[in-house]
Amino acid sequence: MLALHVIAVVVAFGATFVYPLMFAIGARRDPRSLPVLHRVEYTIERTLTNFGLLVVLGAGIFLASDDHLWSEFFVQWGLGAVVVIGGLVGAVMIPTAKRAELLAARDIEAAGGGEIVMSQEYRALVRRLGSVGSLLSALVVVTIAIMVIKP
Repeated sequence: MLALHVIAVVVAFGATFVYPLMFAIGARRDPRSLPVLHRVEYTIERTLTNFGLLVVLGAGIFLASDDHLWSEFFVQWGLGAVVVIGGLVGAVMIPTAKRAELLAARDIEAAGGGEIVMSQEYRALVRRLGSVGSLLSALVVVTIAIMVIKP
């Protein structure tokens, strides 16, 4: 069950650590790829991240119950992290990435065959995705550290 718990964390969050590199390369090499990259982003979050979180939660509940660890800090932290991550992914990341996909497509279409200039509205969404994504990544890393360091 512990192995399943760890595998679910890797599946849920592994790809999300690649987003900054993926978007940096896409924006630099082919800005016309941005709508597709945003679709990939929210599809990963809707499928892998959400499913992985469900498995992380289920396996964590089993492990905490099996070893009677509900009063331990790392268990409570882990539950809180799952709730915060799930909430932010569902309420911020997925809807913002969907909106960014639409705005990127609009800005690209407006450019025609000329130079693509992304709108301020699009850039604001990308900043939000970057900020919240960085917060989520930090929360995942801190949570992993707490789980590894636990007594």
